[in-house]
Parts: sequence; C-alpha cells; structure tokens
Amino acid sequence: MVPPIGRNHGINKSVKTAISLDTNLLKEADQTARALGLSRSRLFSLALENYLRHRRQEQILEQLNQTYSDHPDPTEASTTQNMKAKFRSTIKDRW
Repeated sequence: MVPPIGRNHGINKSVKTAISLDTNLLKEADQTARALGLSRSRLFSLALENYLRHRRQEQILEQLNQTYSDHPDPTEASTTQNMKAKFRSTIKDRW
C-alpha cells in the first residue's frame, strides 16, 4: 500500500471534477492504480501532489540559483567593490 503524501492526509474534504485525458494515459493510469491497490482518484491525487511538490522545489531552486548567481545586481556589485577596496586598503596599511 502506498503511504499518504501531502499536507492533508488525515480527514480532508474532496471535490468531484471532470477532466479529459488521452485514452492511453487513462488505460495506463487504471493499470497502475490496480497494481498499487489504489482507486483511480487516489492515484490522480498522489500524482498531482507529487507534481506540485516537484514544481515548488523547482521554483525554489530557480530562486536560489538567481540569488547565488555569478551576476549580482548593480547595488550588490557596487557594495562588493567597496568592501573589497576597504579590505585591500586595510591589508595594505598593515604591511
């Protein structure tokens, strides 16, 4: 049995919805659900939770990559240059 995934795996409200799927995708989903002992709805819920979690992680990774990129914004670049100059002059004065 597949353990519950997501934030609300206790008592939660569900809503019925209708979606259109490719016939082959639905057949594969039904086969997978049967093999895992899940209802079709539960399989789709798990798949959607997994997709959304993955998407959030990708968004966080993109934000981190932008934050730590080699191309700082102009204000940050200016501050860094000033700090380096101050550091160099401090070292130079000590030697």
